[in-house]
Amino acid sequence: MFENLIATLKAEKRTIVFTEGPDPRILEAASRLKKDGLMDSILIGNVDEVKAAAQAGGFDIAGMEIIDPATYPEMDAMVAQMVELRRGKMTEEQCREALSKGNYFGTMLVKMGKADALLGGATYSTADTVRPALQIVKTKPGNKIVSSCFILRRDAKDGGDEMYAMGDCAININPSEDELVEIAIETAKTAQAFGIDPKVAMLSYSTMGSGKGETVDMMRNATAKAKAAAPDLAVDGELQFDAAFSPVVAATKCKGSPVAGKANTFIFPDINAGNIGYKIAQRLGGFEAYGPILQGLNAPINDLSRGCNADEVYQMAIITAGLK
Repeated sequence: MFENLIATLKAEKRTIVFTEGPDPRILEAASRLKKDGLMDSILIGNVDEVKAAAQAGGFDIAGMEIIDPATYPEMDAMVAQMVELRRGKMTEEQCREALSKGNYFGTMLVKMGKADALLGGATYSTADTVRPALQIVKTKPGNKIVSSCFILRRDAKDGGDEMYAMGDCAININPSEDELVEIAIETAKTAQAFGIDPKVAMLSYSTMGSGKGETVDMMRNATAKAKAAAPDLAVDGELQFDAAFSPVVAATKCKGSPVAGKANTFIFPDINAGNIGYKIAQRLGGFEAYGPILQGLNAPINDLSRGCNADEVYQMAIITAGLK
């Protein structure tokens, strides 16, 4: 599943910043990335602490840049740039205080072009990753929100990868119709990066008018807007999951749909459905879940689970830097 991303990284060397440099999981992943020649790493933290943690774990970080915000020689210039970015919203003192923390400091390294991507959150919340990204890096032109998706993968019967994309399962609690359109289009782009030819199902408890309600109307309207905004994208709805996934059910409920029965990219009406849905697939379906992958930002920035292990850090680093 990482074939496309690794090819990108091999063709163009990139630098990722890890906001929690002394964490053994980060150090193990960074040493593996170095060994595999996939990217350069910047580790944020006290230099002595980072080196001591690496030595204790037997991790090779030789040649990696370690930056301590407390002794960073260009801090005044960084503060000045952040004050300009946050004009009228944060004072110089507030910016300096924020930049003493790894999440803000690392995000500014990306903004200033000293790193291509950022991965953080091994010890802090998703909000603490997303907030500085929104304040400093901001959304891409044409995007109004940050959204997320998960890539679900398990071994296929033919020996390949069975993969699906699901959004938004982590960021937007109750997205509007227009936000659902953006989520659908961005999730389809993420799916493509993993080699999935996106067929997007806008999910509901109704299939093509079989049920009634505000959320049914919302998903139906969002589908129409998505088709208008991305006419080359295979998207349909509103669809129940069984109609979206099963060709047999699709033949009964919505014959002739370009997506029903073969959907591989699923858009949920709200975070409740999305979070529950991907975790059911993960726990009952035996899928590995990769994410949340943040979408819509001007630079690749992603969040780790606080319960992550070194393998997950390694994989998310490839995803983050490879999606630039």
